[in-house]
Amino acid sequence: MQANTEHPNAVPSEVLERIKVAVGPKGYTTDPEEIAPLCQSWRDNWHGWVPMVVKPANVDEVAAVIAICAETGTPIVPQGGNTGLTGGSQPHDTGTEIIVSTSRMNKVRAVDTVNNTMTVEAGCILADLQHHASDADRLFPLSLAAEGSCQIGGNLSTNAGGTQVLRYGNARNLVLGLEVVLPDGRIWDGLRGLRKDNTGYDLKQLFIGAEGTLGMITAAVLKLFPKPTEIQTALVAVPNPTAALALLSRATEAVGEQVTAFELIQRRAIDFVLANVPDVPDPMTGVHPWYVLMEISGQGAPDSLRDAVEGVLGEGFEAEEILDAVVAANRAQGQALWKIRECIPEAQNHEGQSVKHDVSVPLSRIAEFIERADKALTKAYPGVRCVAFGHIGDGNIHYNPAQPLGPEGANFAAEYSAVNRIVHDLISDLNGSISAEHGLGRLRRDEAKRYKSDVEMDLMQTVKDALDPTNIMNPGKVV
Repeated sequence: MQANTEHPNAVPSEVLERIKVAVGPKGYTTDPEEIAPLCQSWRDNWHGWVPMVVKPANVDEVAAVIAICAETGTPIVPQGGNTGLTGGSQPHDTGTEIIVSTSRMNKVRAVDTVNNTMTVEAGCILADLQHHASDADRLFPLSLAAEGSCQIGGNLSTNAGGTQVLRYGNARNLVLGLEVVLPDGRIWDGLRGLRKDNTGYDLKQLFIGAEGTLGMITAAVLKLFPKPTEIQTALVAVPNPTAALALLSRATEAVGEQVTAFELIQRRAIDFVLANVPDVPDPMTGVHPWYVLMEISGQGAPDSLRDAVEGVLGEGFEAEEILDAVVAANRAQGQALWKIRECIPEAQNHEGQSVKHDVSVPLSRIAEFIERADKALTKAYPGVRCVAFGHIGDGNIHYNPAQPLGPEGANFAAEYSAVNRIVHDLISDLNGSISAEHGLGRLRRDEAKRYKSDVEMDLMQTVKDALDPTNIMNPGKVV
């Protein structure tokens, strides 16, 4: 997928002029140098081109732009921080679309510490929202690797997951209300901070996870939580994923929902980090096949959860389910352990071609999935370096087989579709999902047709046709 260097423009000039008037001189760019980075992904080689990127300052300007596009049949690609991984926020290379960016819509409209909510615009950077919540002595728990640049509108449009889903849920679980511009330009004001509203369809859930195909999210009411005052982080070596799941059961039985994060890491992933990321030490003196990064948090006094953590680990050692463990002595040590996990995607990029999967299965079948997938891929591609890591606490595994070393790996990129088929067929057999948190975009759109039932696909298309009958909202994505 190569970018079109001729910069095609198939949008009528009179449409572009009307849009310019609607948003003013600060609300758009037609400069190819400014446009180019917004038309390509930072990973997976998605490229496209648009003649204009529109940057509305408020919801009324968004509505005006979309109304013009609806009248003229001009397709729109809604875009936040452009950090997606499935081609959902990049345009095609035909020049027939425009990008509508939320980057200028970045105000925190209100923080309500009594209702524990925060009303924010779609262009707010996720990390900034975490800081706003912290300044109000609250927690906004959505946390993922791109939080320094991703925007909350994109997070909601893709139903982002991250490291704390086990305790707080996906993005859709963190939203009470939305403001959305519909494909005809009307504004739906659903910014209600209510935890109970049983007056018909829960309309906000239509737009969360829809990847901009049903409308454009412009603002949201987000849930806030008490800020944890006590956090315990431990890296635990285990012999296999089955033992990791046993540790999860012990931890949840001991402290319940205070288990905030529970990440599985295969040793090969750590080896990649040690080889490719500077200043990251091996966390243990011994080398073990699997690790769990576990975090337990609550509102107690400092170290009030340490006895519980050590008790869980002690039981695991007695049951021979744990090989070694390191409990962080302070927050800085805890963050150092998290750095290992956070550096895995970057480290793997240095190891040549890999086929990345964002899959989920019931917790009871995680070990079976990894064992069967490793066996099938090793048989098909001798020398393949299977890598598994991710949010085992909620059943989400990032399963990323890397090319074999040496000449055997030279053509591994050509096997992308074949590797996908092996992994995704297995996921389907285990009643799992081929996209746990990254969405479908363009990358998985056609794959979904193979693994979803005809009824599911028909229902999705019916919703799309009802809300966006002329298909101007992010066409060619999801459905």
